[in-house]
This record gives sequence, C-alpha cells and structure tokens, in this order.
Amino acid sequence: MTPEQLSGVVVDALTALVADGALALDEIPSAVTVERPRSKEHGDYATNVALQLAKRAGTNPRALAELLAERLRAADGIEAVDVAGPGFLNVSVAADAQGQVALDIVAAGAAYGHTETLAGQRINVEFISANPTGPLHLGHTRWAVVGDAIARVLEAAGAAVTREFYINDRGRQMDLFGASLEARALGQPVPEDGYQGDYVQDLADRIVAADPGILDLVGEERTAAFREAGYALQLAEQQRQLDTFQTHFDVWFSERSLHESDDVAAGLEKLRDQGHLFDADGALWMRTTDFGDDRDRVLIRSNGELTYFASDTAYYVDKRQRGFDRLIYLLGADHHGYVGRLRAMAACAGDDPEQTLEVLIGQLVKIMRGPEEVRLSKRAGEIVTLGELVDEIGVDALRYSLARYPADSPLTLDIEQITRTSNDNPVYYVQYAHARTCRMMANAADLGMGFENSPGAPSVATGEPFDPSLLAHERDGELLRALAEFPRVVASASELREPHRVARYLEDTASVFNKWYDTKECRMLPQGDEPVAPVNQARLVLVAATRQVLVNGLGLLGVSAPERM
Repeated sequence: MTPEQLSGVVVDALTALVADGALALDEIPSAVTVERPRSKEHGDYATNVALQLAKRAGTNPRALAELLAERLRAADGIEAVDVAGPGFLNVSVAADAQGQVALDIVAAGAAYGHTETLAGQRINVEFISANPTGPLHLGHTRWAVVGDAIARVLEAAGAAVTREFYINDRGRQMDLFGASLEARALGQPVPEDGYQGDYVQDLADRIVAADPGILDLVGEERTAAFREAGYALQLAEQQRQLDTFQTHFDVWFSERSLHESDDVAAGLEKLRDQGHLFDADGALWMRTTDFGDDRDRVLIRSNGELTYFASDTAYYVDKRQRGFDRLIYLLGADHHGYVGRLRAMAACAGDDPEQTLEVLIGQLVKIMRGPEEVRLSKRAGEIVTLGELVDEIGVDALRYSLARYPADSPLTLDIEQITRTSNDNPVYYVQYAHARTCRMMANAADLGMGFENSPGAPSVATGEPFDPSLLAHERDGELLRALAEFPRVVASASELREPHRVARYLEDTASVFNKWYDTKECRMLPQGDEPVAPVNQARLVLVAATRQVLVNGLGLLGVSAPERM
C-alpha cells in the first residue's frame, strides 16, 4: 500500500461516515495528507486529517479521529490504527498490503513514479541561451543538467515538454567573432574586444582548410564569410557536446529567425493592439510600468535599431503562438533584473504571468582542483569547457553532482571528491546500490530463482506464487515504505521544479537498501544446501523493485545505472 493508496482508503472512510450520517461534512476532500512518521512506534504512516476537518464537521478533532479509526481498522490492508494526541491517526499497514508494493513496482517498470498530474499541459523549457561564438562553459553546464532534469520530471508528471535552446546569433558579438576568426587566419592581431581563446585559431584553420578561397575575399564580405563559417562549426560543436552530455534539445531557436521572418514586427503589432506601446523621443516604448516594472522599456531606438528586449518580446509571443501553455525560463545569477520586465512583458501581451510564465534564477558554480579555483573567462581563453569537464569528471558524476543541489544556491564542486570511488561520493553510492541489485538478481538466476511469466506468477524454483505477506521483517517494511515514496517525490520535484529532491531520495533509499542487505534475517538467497523457499522468492521481487526505482530515479537525472561497478 502506497501513501497515495492509503490516502484513498481514508477518503473512502470519510465518505462512508458521511453517507451513514455519522459525520456532517459538506465537502469531502479528494485526497488527504499521509506522511511517514519519524518514529516506527507511531506506525507506518500518519495523518492529521481529523485536525483539519473537525471544525467544518462541527466536532472536536479527537472525536473525529476515533470515528475514522474505527472505520479504518475494518479496511483491507490495515493492521492497526491508533489515535494520538489531539487527533493524529497513526496507521500500521498489514504486511501483505505493504509487500504488494514491490510487485506493483516491478509490474509498472519504467512507468513507476509517473503520474497524470500535468496531463494535457504543453510546457516549453528554455534552459540554455548562448552565443555560437565559443565552447559551452560551466555556467551553461549547470543549466544543461538542471533544465534537462526539470523537463524529465515534468514529463513524468504527464506534461508534454519541449526543450529549447536559444541561439544568440545576432548582434555585435557575432561580428566580433567573425573579425577574430579573420584576424587569426591572416596572422593579424585579434581585435581588442574580440575572442582570444586558442579554439579561435583552431576554428580559423579549419575554415581555411575547408574553403581556401575565403582568403581571396575582401572587406566586410570576408569578415561575414568567416563569421558564418565559424558560426556553423561552433554551433555543431555545441550540439555534439550536449548530445554527449545526455542533454538533448527539441528546438534550437535562432534569434535571427525572428527578424528574418518578420516575427518581431508581428509581435510588436500584437502588443500595439493590446494598447501597451507608445512613441516618445523618436523611439518605440513598451509601457511595462503598468504591470510592476521599475521603468518602461525601449523596443526600437530613435536610430531605428531594435533592442534585445524587442527580440525577447517577439520570442515570448512566438512561443505562445506555438501553443505552449506555460513558458519556463532558466536564467543565470546576473539576470535577477529580468524577472520583473519579463512578467510585465507577458502582461502587456495579454497574458496572466502567474499562469503562463515562470523564471528560475540559478547561482554561480565554482570548481576546485585541489586548493585552487578553476576560473572561467571565455574572452581571455582561460575557459573550463563542458567538454573538458566531461573528460576529467565523466558524464554521470558531473550530471549527478550538479543535479543534487538546489539551482538557486551557489555551488562548489571538488573534482577529487566527485570522482572518488567510495561511499562518500553520492553518485558512486547510488550507482553501486543499483549494481548490487543486479548482482543479486544474477546470483538468484544461477540458483534457478525466477518467474515463469511475471513476478507474481508461480516461481520457477518453488512453484508457488509471490506471497507479499512474507516480507514481514522490520527491514523489509522500511525498504518497502521507502520505495512507495518515489511517486510522491517525483510529483514534488515536478511541482516545485526541484529535481535535486530525486537525487536526495535516491541516496536515502540506497542507504535503506544497504541496511536491509546487511540484515542476515533478510537474506534473499538460501544458505548452503537450503532449498529455495517462498520467502527467498518474495525478497527477489523486493530486490527487483529496488532496482527499478533506482533505474527510474537515475533516469530522471539523466544518469546511467550501470550493472557492474
């Protein structure tokens, strides 16, 4: 019995009490809060529903709790119900109902933990916005993990999610990039504000090797040719690196495309129709102060030049016109000032920002190599790239380490610690727990333990079906209750946009599993010449369920689940 199932049992008891006239309640909740108590003495689960509903029911919490307890004691799967304090209900679940969780998990497979909470919603998650002028760095890397993990938990909650990368391929930085490539190819000094990294020379050499005739061009034509060739190469490299990092985007959206397709003009026209644009001092403005911004924003300067805010506005309108119900933006630590203007922009477009817009601000990451901080500087060439981090740390260790902390908290990573093959390295600890389940199941198969058709079918070794009541040891119950929490953890991670909750859950569950594994009374395999017994088969199902939860949880973080370590 999962917490969600127990919640349903409590709601059914409330419904029956109202139907029998024993309780006067005008509205019965569709679900109640069920939590795991800190102390096992308080049962398997606890609920404060009586305290919440007593006033509406015209009774005191203790009396309502006693009524509910009497009903719940007669329900299937309930072993005991105690009333504590002013009206708390402490519920102990019968071993067979608790053990059934293991079978349900194995039957659900990869779908375990998924819900339909957000079914029907179309959500756009934009979590990297970068110039195609250099390698992706550590700041991009954190969002590549967190944004992707947010998308994964949203999908697990039933939403249709589109992952979007915004290519900043327009403006002065692109021109400086082209001039820097041209200068390197000609053996001339790079412009003072240009790009200085060694990768610029590598790109310039590749461009000339692929098209020697580019050097015969002159003036702006040659600069533009280098810019476009470098753009194509660098964007392809960014795409390759992200694919290697297990972050895959559905849409690579070009800022240029907004202007080339007249989407900016169309977006501004929509805003003009809403009555939120005005002309002043020869420029076109948006009256964002009507919706809480600290000042109005210029869209088109007096010289006719479009501002970045004009592109941002057109981009928002474009996304909404593509049918997305909610737009999630993941921005860097230096973008706090954007939140108010983006919300005002959405309101000017006729939307309710509370319903359509969400802006998440991430904090900076430090990476240490020994006592020294590795500093990032794209312009100076002293840059730690995503590719370099993956080469030194590995995809799994880097992804997990970035995902297990709240994105709005500053983060320091110690390369030595997160690559260590020991139990004090969280990713190793969780992956090793999964590898242990795989090894246990392989050993069981060697003894002929298995199932003819499904985990609930008769055992190959014993000929008897799975008996959930045999998972009756205290450690069995602890592990079952931990596994039963997974759907709720995923739902919470989705609702709060906090995938680190999944990582911390996996670590806690791996710990519970390891304690179970070390308990001799919970051995899965028969000892010596002992025959395979039904309890061995029951624990095989429990191990299979643990493996499935660890696989599913790691998958939500984009981390692999190796079978051997």
